[in-house]
Amino acid sequence: GDLRSVLITSVLNLERLEVDLFRGRHHWVPATQHLFGGQIVGQALVAAAHAVSRDEQVHSLHCYFVRTGDPKVPVLYEVERTRTGKSFSVRSVKAIQHGKPIFTCQASFQLSQGSPVKHQFTMPAVPPPEELLTQDELIQKFLQNPNVAEGYRKRLTKIQAQDVPIDIKPVNPPDIFSSEPQEPKQLFWVRARGYIGETDMKVHCCVAAYISDYAFLGTALLPHRQYRIKFMVSLDHSMWFHAPFRADHWMLYECESPWAGGCRGLVQGRLWRRDGVLAVTCAQEGVIRVEQTQNQSKL
Repeated sequence: GDLRSVLITSVLNLERLEVDLFRGRHHWVPATQHLFGGQIVGQALVAAAHAVSRDEQVHSLHCYFVRTGDPKVPVLYEVERTRTGKSFSVRSVKAIQHGKPIFTCQASFQLSQGSPVKHQFTMPAVPPPEELLTQDELIQKFLQNPNVAEGYRKRLTKIQAQDVPIDIKPVNPPDIFSSEPQEPKQLFWVRARGYIGETDMKVHCCVAAYISDYAFLGTALLPHRQYRIKFMVSLDHSMWFHAPFRADHWMLYECESPWAGGCRGLVQGRLWRRDGVLAVTCAQEGVIRVEQTQNQSKL
C-alpha cells in the first residue's frame, strides 16, 4: 500500500543536533529488553550518510557492538569524516549512551565506477513470496494446536504482539515442536513494511542494514535446538552492498552458519533481488551461551 514505512518516518529519521552529531530514538525493542542491533547499525549508517555527497553510495560497513544498549534513553551518533578521496570516502561513527560508546562503525562510500570484471553466485531456487505464509500467519497456525504447552504458547503470543516493522516469510519454517538438530541454513523473504519508493539508494541501504540483523544469529542455533538459550548477543556486523535494490520490495535472505564454538557463532547472509541479482552480503559473529540441560517438549 501507500502507507509510509515507519522505518523511514521514525526508526531511521535521526534528529540533527550539530553538523556531525545526531540523536536516534527507538521503535521496536526485543523481548530481551536490549536495543535491537539492526536499529543501531541502520541509524549509524544514516548518520554516516549525512556526511557524504548525494553522489557517493555506501559499498561496505564494519561494526562492533561494545556495550549493551539501554532502551530507556536515546542514542547519540557522533560522525568523524575520516577520509574524503576522489573515488572513496570513509566515515567513522560512534554511538553513545550514558557518556560511553556502545557501538563503533566504519562505513565506506564510493562514487559510481564501471568495470568489465563482474561475477556473482546463483540465487537459490525457492517458491515466490506470494505462495508462502508470513511469520505472523505461521505463529497463528501454531497457536491453533490445542496441545502446545502453555509456557510456549505465551512465548509465541508475545512474539506475535511485537510491532516489528519488517514483513517476513520463511521459506522452510522449522518444526517448532521438534528439538531435532537442523542444518544451519535458513531462507526468508523479507521487506520493509510500508512504502519507501524511489529515493537515494543510501536510504534503502540503511533499511537493509536494519533488516539484516533480524533472526540472523539464530541460524547458528539450528543444529543445537535441544538446548535452551541463556544469552545471545551480536559482537560485530559487516555488510557489502553490490547492486541497487528496493528495501520495500521482497528480497530473499539466504543465511548460513559455517561455524560455532567457544561460546561464539558465525553467520553469513546474502540478500537477493527477485530477479536473481545479488544485492547485499552480510556477516556477523555473536556470543551464544546455552543451558547445559536440554529443552523440554513444547507439547
